[in-house]
Amino acid sequence: MTGGTDDGAGGEQRRRARVVVADDQTVVREGIVMLLGLLPGIEVVGAAADGLEAVRLVAELAPDVVLMDLRMPRCDGAEATRRIRREHPGTQVVVLTTFGDDDSLFPALQAGARGYLTKDAGAEEIVRAVEQVMSGEAGLSPKVQMRLLERLSAPVAAAPGPAPAVSRELPDGLTVREAEVLALVADGLSNTEIARRLQVSTATVKTHINNLFAKAGVRDRAQAVRYAYHHGIARPPGAQGI
Repeated sequence: MTGGTDDGAGGEQRRRARVVVADDQTVVREGIVMLLGLLPGIEVVGAAADGLEAVRLVAELAPDVVLMDLRMPRCDGAEATRRIRREHPGTQVVVLTTFGDDDSLFPALQAGARGYLTKDAGAEEIVRAVEQVMSGEAGLSPKVQMRLLERLSAPVAAAPGPAPAVSRELPDGLTVREAEVLALVADGLSNTEIARRLQVSTATVKTHINNLFAKAGVRDRAQAVRYAYHHGIARPPGAQGI
């Protein structure tokens, strides 16, 4: 056994992981900091309320790991992750978020996150993810691992139906995926059918619908359909050949 203070029941000395927590919700952020303070092998050295502050704290404190929320003001978690990995490659990022859908998961991993947990993760799972990314492994929750396997094993067949892709600038700040969902709503598909068509969860579809309703200023699916027709995101029945 090595000398010095040990952090675990096995008596093996381990350096405490220096961690920054980034989450825009004060209660959540403080709760995570409090939880991490009780966990073996972790030392919280800073807390950030948005992505820009997270990037600044990494530059100042050089932590081992950032526990990163995704949806934050000024600079979201994916962009903050991209900057941290580009400017401070010695710091790893573990996403800790409410969202486990494809539209959150894959951009975060592409930005350079080495770990991805949802906020229902237990203390042991958080410690394990931090240790894994520090040792060069991927710190992914079992649910995320399963989603990646499903995505990789999905057949690369032609899309089963046309979710109209809009190349021109979209109105009211709609994203391409929100426009795709809106076009399928206008086509009469249910949330379950849209989820199957786009290979995402129904919860993800509901999130897109809530977002596009808010941006478009519509209250229900009927208004959304009229909005889609008016802005050329979908074509009314009988106008398909135009």
